[in-house]
Amino acid sequence: SSDMWWVLLLLLALLVLFSSLDVWYFLRAAAVMLRAWFQPPVWDVTAEQTLTGRVTTHDIDMCHMNNARYLRECDFARFSLYVRNGVFKALRALKASMVVGATTIRYRRALCIGESYELRSRIVTWDEKAFFLEQRFVSTKDGLVCAVMYCKQSVIRSSPDKIMQHLCKRKVECPEFPEDLQHWVSFISASSQALRTESGLHEKTQ
Repeated sequence: SSDMWWVLLLLLALLVLFSSLDVWYFLRAAAVMLRAWFQPPVWDVTAEQTLTGRVTTHDIDMCHMNNARYLRECDFARFSLYVRNGVFKALRALKASMVVGATTIRYRRALCIGESYELRSRIVTWDEKAFFLEQRFVSTKDGLVCAVMYCKQSVIRSSPDKIMQHLCKRKVECPEFPEDLQHWVSFISASSQALRTESGLHEKTQ
């Protein structure tokens, strides 16, 4: 019957969609941003924001959270952060965008299946090209920081200073770089320079 054919076509379309795209990622991202949209705005752009989570069977390998899942959860937490503190709105107004330029994460203790945690995210500081964020996974069981991640969020077609001025309606002084973050930024710079030299870009720009 025609109804059966429609059902088969729908199932085929869903099969193609789920096999070619990470559908659950996009659905989760949309849900996180929609929830953040209806929450109260956070006027302090650098204020820490917290999302809660729990390790499920989708997250694990060997009964603890897979290392890649930490970075995935950090993505969703940043989406929520930028919706509530207005950064996404400022990007649209300035016709700009952002990409992740670098990340580093340190794992201190495994989050096990069923364990709940808080993911605390904040903008630490910025330079002329990027924001630098810290994101911490804190066990609700004992308050231990189980993992900590730094993210360099590069701004395209604008700058962090312009975004901050758009949000705060004034010039905002950039916070000082913490020592550990400064070491990581120095590493990024050294790595970039080494790769440029390796590919011959350094000589071409002389």
